[in-house]
Amino acid sequence: MNKRAQPAINGFFDEATNTVSYLVVDPATRDAAIIDPVLDFEPRSGKVATASADALLAAADKAGAKIVWILETHAHADHLSAAQYLKAKTGARVGIGAHIGKVQKIFSPIFEVTPAPADGSEFDNLFEDGETFALGSLTFEVLATPGHTPACISYKLADAVFVGDTLFMPDYGTARADFPGGDARALYRSIRRLLALPPETRLFMCHDYKAPGRDAYVWETTVAEQRAHNIQIHDGVSEEEFVKLREARDRTLATPVLLLPSIQVNIKAGHMPPAEANGRRYLKIPLAIPEEAAKTI
Repeated sequence: MNKRAQPAINGFFDEATNTVSYLVVDPATRDAAIIDPVLDFEPRSGKVATASADALLAAADKAGAKIVWILETHAHADHLSAAQYLKAKTGARVGIGAHIGKVQKIFSPIFEVTPAPADGSEFDNLFEDGETFALGSLTFEVLATPGHTPACISYKLADAVFVGDTLFMPDYGTARADFPGGDARALYRSIRRLLALPPETRLFMCHDYKAPGRDAYVWETTVAEQRAHNIQIHDGVSEEEFVKLREARDRTLATPVLLLPSIQVNIKAGHMPPAEANGRRYLKIPLAIPEEAAKTI
């Protein structure tokens, strides 16, 4: 494959959520995609800002690129999506995996989202496993990689794959699988599918948490590196071994700080709740109150 056929890839790291967003540009046509964009949100004050999204827009402008796609690997539980803000600025189409309706059906009743999304129609494109679509002269291929959520997908472009939360860097391991609809066994099979790609295939993470002993954040690795060194799923780890390890690890993990704000926005493609009569918008925080306490408060 000649160099002209390779996309230009720039990662933008948001330390507040440990999220990496990507600007991907076709050098031939300057068409561009943004993958997993972050909308800045301060949970203690409810303040929303667009600095992270604006940095992506500025980088695209500097590169002379036209953003035509905004791609989500899944409905994130750790940051709010900037998809609608970016769509309004660029006219780009917003895409996600075709099984997003499964996630919507799980979470819509929890938040009493109105109208309750259930078919993914809030997104412009719902991508099926194996589907392809163009980025200028290049072609994305969709790989279904469920497990973290039932709707997770990865995007393959030339020798690069954007894996969402399926994998982390080799020294950190893999995604959790204990959210509603998650499945450690499905996650194992999705990861083995990714690791069956050619050894030199580049894998781009959606998160990095700077594993113990590492001083810098990093988010690019290869299939060969993951197969040789991933601490949870390197070659030789069986499905049963992985499931046991993953489920034990998940039982120790705390709920993500932004899960409740994020999910109710992200299952609607980044749309915020509509304004109330006073002109303000509100996110819902469902309370888990012990039965005895519920009788008195």
